[in-house]
Amino acid sequence: MMVQEQAGQGNAAGSARADSDEYLTYTLGAEEYAIDILKVQEIRGYESPTTIANAPAFLKGVINLRGTIVPIVDLRIKFGVGNADYTPFTVVIILNLGARVVGMVVDSVSDVTMLRQDSIRPAPEFSASVDTRYIRGLCTLDDRMLIVVDIERLMLSSEMALVDESLA
Repeated sequence: MMVQEQAGQGNAAGSARADSDEYLTYTLGAEEYAIDILKVQEIRGYESPTTIANAPAFLKGVINLRGTIVPIVDLRIKFGVGNADYTPFTVVIILNLGARVVGMVVDSVSDVTMLRQDSIRPAPEFSASVDTRYIRGLCTLDDRMLIVVDIERLMLSSEMALVDESLA
């Protein structure tokens, strides 16, 4: 993966790092997203999970990852973007969200990039049909628009059904 730093007020490297964080960027359909790299445990190729009866369609099943049972969520199905085709190029990002490990299927992983905190703009208000609770903001990087996601808030939300309400 390539690491690139966002262009901007190019001071000394130390001061740029002080107000910047690293993000993993990935694609779902035609959109590019970014999540905090500190939430990422590893990136793997897709392997067919063991299905769970009566699970929502976006919950593909579970895998055994070195003794840990990990639910696999296909965000393409959850958000209705991209094609839910499973090819040798399909990627699963394994997230470590405190006491919970979760895998999320995405179309592709782009790179790791530094984003200045002051470059992340609040998401605009949309109609009630678009939920922005899980979007930290939007950031322009070169000619790309990144949607910065609060992945922990999303994955641990009640609508994902990955955590018992009493534990969240």
